[in-house]
Amino acid sequence: MTLSENARVVLQARYLRRDEEGRVVETPEGLFRRVARAVSQAEAAYGGQAASELWQERFYDALSSLAFLPNSPTLMNAGTPLGQLSACFVLPVDDTIEGIFESVKNMALIQRTGGGTGFSFSRLRPKNSIVSSTGGRSSGPVSFMKIFDCATENIKQGGRRRGANMGILRIDHPDIEEFITAKLEEGELRNFNLSVGVTDAFMIALRKNAAYELIDPQSKNKIKKLSAQYIFRKISECAWKSGDPGVIFLDTINSTHPLSALGRIEATNPCGELPLLPYESCNLASVNLSRVVSDGSIDWEKLGSIVNIAVRFLDDVIEVNKFPLPGIEAVTKSNRKIGLGVMGFAEMLISLGISYASDEALDQAEKIMSFIHGEAVRASMRLADERGVFPNWEESGYAAEGKRLRNATLTSIAPTGTISIIAGTTAGIEPVFALAYKRNVLEGETLYEINPLFLEYAKREGFYSESLARDLQESGSIHGLKTVPSELKKVFVTALDVTYEQHIRIQAAFQRHVDNSVSKTINMPGNATVDDVQNAYILAYELGCKGITVFRYGSRKQQVLELGADEKSFEKEYYTKCDPHACRL
Repeated sequence: MTLSENARVVLQARYLRRDEEGRVVETPEGLFRRVARAVSQAEAAYGGQAASELWQERFYDALSSLAFLPNSPTLMNAGTPLGQLSACFVLPVDDTIEGIFESVKNMALIQRTGGGTGFSFSRLRPKNSIVSSTGGRSSGPVSFMKIFDCATENIKQGGRRRGANMGILRIDHPDIEEFITAKLEEGELRNFNLSVGVTDAFMIALRKNAAYELIDPQSKNKIKKLSAQYIFRKISECAWKSGDPGVIFLDTINSTHPLSALGRIEATNPCGELPLLPYESCNLASVNLSRVVSDGSIDWEKLGSIVNIAVRFLDDVIEVNKFPLPGIEAVTKSNRKIGLGVMGFAEMLISLGISYASDEALDQAEKIMSFIHGEAVRASMRLADERGVFPNWEESGYAAEGKRLRNATLTSIAPTGTISIIAGTTAGIEPVFALAYKRNVLEGETLYEINPLFLEYAKREGFYSESLARDLQESGSIHGLKTVPSELKKVFVTALDVTYEQHIRIQAAFQRHVDNSVSKTINMPGNATVDDVQNAYILAYELGCKGITVFRYGSRKQQVLELGADEKSFEKEYYTKCDPHACRL
């Protein structure tokens, strides 16, 4: 097992076990053995101890070779007394003081074990509504979100990282304008991502340049009409300024949900890749695509083998998991949703000599995710034959088709922030952010990274030099570096070199073969316009994405990734010389 220095830093800071005095007492190999041993215990119920030992070795081999990695809580907590292995949760928020603070309490119980929580605040009555029990007036959803935010601020997930939330409000809620602008002041609701729950009815009104109705969630009365164009512009302006809110397309999500008979989905996990029912949780894992490229082509047999092992691993996680609440255990075990995704897509493209900005990249996205989803379905069907279908199968759309599955959903694309560092590859389905950049992680610690693939190419092709490395560290891009061959500039395209339309098309290509959702950042350069943001939202809807998050570089004072060591000099050169809508290096 070969780990980068940054991978070892992350593992030591967040994942490796410590003694009572805070000293690290576990190696990376020991971590993967601990996880494999704990998860494989589920196999004993079906095949006895021999099966458990067999799958322990298979899980260990896959994990230690970095072929796939599960979500952080599984790496942190498997085989420990805490034992909570899920990353993604959705909790309901009922329109009573008791219901609201019950959700705050449940959020705290989840976040202390490493999970992230999503909420729809759409059922809360609007600001200034009469509260019949007291005769007073409601302070509205945004005010209560601040209580959730304050509680999260004082909880570290699993004692190792600050909690994360997703807050969602329907577009037809009377307080939608206050919600849209809630994060304009930097530092407000800092532990929340925000998304507006957009409906098909709203998009139709937008297309017709018409007004739409705001509806009181309690009385169901129509309160007033607003211009769809006005609200859509306000969403776009705020996202341009701050990165929030994103949007999720509620009707698109629910039209493809296999368990629509159990109720409508109203919320997602913090990064948006898991639309979940109330009290539902899900476990994630990501296949490392950089490990399935051999001699310039994809090893499909190896990829299929990894997918089969990963699906079994995730189903076993459900069995050995120690759930934070009985209600969550009941819903999760009834539906048995899992979310298998990918990381290293950009590195895979580079290894194949394909530009992320090309149509060929779209074709590869479709091909790779179609294959993964098909293999995951077959793996789940085999598990159903061995162990039975998920308990709510009769209520699902699969029953009508006669498709016997162990899991209600199978695929999801997560951002893979820290696990991609451990795996030594690019995050999720994102392009290379920059060829050299600063990553702000670990409670303020900064990691400096130069893309190892580029260094390898540069040395092999004979144009590497110390001055090239210095130039790269200062700017983060090879744009304008005369010593770099033009063909390599096309292959080593970075996030801000890719048009927002291509970002969205990549997301849509994956979404077509993902039954949950896709977490992806639609990166835009600093000189992008509000119209660009607005057009991005419309394109994402038209292409069938379930949600979209736009981030204009520099729109926040604090951001996770920063270009090079001297990003200002890079911006000055890049943005004055390159039209971001046309530039495909």
